[in-house]
Amino acid sequence: MHESVYRILMVAAEVAPLAKVGGLADVAGALPKALNALGHETRVLMPAYPMILNDSRWQIESLTQFEVAIRPDWTETAFVKRLTLPSGLQVYLLQVGDWFANAVDSATLYAVDPRAYVAFARAATEWLTRHADWTPQIVHCNDWHTALIPVYLRVLRGERADTMATVFTIHNLAFQGVFEQDFFATLGLPDYLFDVEGLEFYGKVNLLKGALLYSDRINTVSPTYAAEIQTPEYGEQLEGLLRRLADERRLSGILNGIDYDEWNPATDPYIAAHYSAEQPQGKATCKAALQEACGWQPDPTKPVIGLVSRLTDQKGLDLIKALGAKLLQMPLQLVVLGAGDPAYERFFRAQHKRHRAKVHATIGFNNAWAHQIYAGADMFLMPSRFEPCGLGQMISLRYGTIPIVRQTGGLADSITPYDPLRGVGNGFVFREYKPNALYEAIRQAVESFGDASAWQALVPRVMRQDWSWRRSADAYAALYSEALETRTAHSRAYTP
Repeated sequence: MHESVYRILMVAAEVAPLAKVGGLADVAGALPKALNALGHETRVLMPAYPMILNDSRWQIESLTQFEVAIRPDWTETAFVKRLTLPSGLQVYLLQVGDWFANAVDSATLYAVDPRAYVAFARAATEWLTRHADWTPQIVHCNDWHTALIPVYLRVLRGERADTMATVFTIHNLAFQGVFEQDFFATLGLPDYLFDVEGLEFYGKVNLLKGALLYSDRINTVSPTYAAEIQTPEYGEQLEGLLRRLADERRLSGILNGIDYDEWNPATDPYIAAHYSAEQPQGKATCKAALQEACGWQPDPTKPVIGLVSRLTDQKGLDLIKALGAKLLQMPLQLVVLGAGDPAYERFFRAQHKRHRAKVHATIGFNNAWAHQIYAGADMFLMPSRFEPCGLGQMISLRYGTIPIVRQTGGLADSITPYDPLRGVGNGFVFREYKPNALYEAIRQAVESFGDASAWQALVPRVMRQDWSWRRSADAYAALYSEALETRTAHSRAYTP
């Protein structure tokens, strides 16, 4: 356990199980639980979406209301409510006017006017510095939706602001909150901040850039991605600033974990049989059930590859599409679950229709089916163009399903090439972003699967690896310590 314990406020636009679109929700829901298990006092702040307020599962109490002047000509009434999750985690819900009224379900979560995030960040800062009954030492913000909070805390100051250290996590640098120049006027910030050393970005406003400049520590979700985003290939035009932050020792990478309560083949309520590294026999039952559900005859000798993903270019689906018939000539079966780019949705629907004996595709998202794919497949496919962290490869390892991945970002930090002779490695890895490189990795996986005794040794070995949040929570505690040291030094400098 880390020497000190901290009061930490995690701020995110989505938090599982309350509101979820992607991996950010998993992190914002699971990391606070792991930090609390280490003895810290971690709470969460998120927007008060109608989808939460109207959900009968949650007992919600009202705490306070106050007026917040976002600009001299823009004032809103803010309400802070609170609920406690079954894990004991306290979640604050911040309602500012009716800016988030459109977010009635996960599909509409981000279908709000971007000014909603301005109002949320300004009201959050006002609450933290003047109205909260609890003062965190660390305010940990996530992604561009919360990026203005570190800016407001430092620029507007206010009571208590100087004592709160800020940490900002980049979950995917491709999303930065970039708007036209006139959007700056809505922020209520001094004009001097629309500058190359402020929020100005090629003539536009970049909210994420503000968080990079004003947070005490910036991190991203894997060490390799932290290095990659300092290069033109992955830096999304911010690589110069990110290199500067790295030189100042303010940028780091901490690999995400997965929630071991949710992802546990020994207790998973969605799968056909329970199993563990010590008693792996149930995995064969899960595979047979998956094959049957896909309309296939159960066949333990035929490798099943799972793909659970957003269907976008980032996830390397163009490589799969380019392989086409060549992939299906191999002795394998492919189970796909995902939604995204209509072109990929059409492609997988067509493959499902034409090749029913080999391809089963479900367009959309179904949590129970995702669990069944992780448990029933032999291999899991993640040929990503870039992948800040990736949770799918860790979940699949937990279920004894061997990843096939491209060596990038968090995939490079978690998956090492399998060598059956030395009994090391936990997956099949390719580097070059080309269809043939992916084909070769799949071919190696299928060939290795043919050695039944070696594969039966591989499965329980990878299931014993630790991808829990406990490992990551320790690293975050160290990051919070550094942020607080920086903040204390700044506070002393501010003192007259």
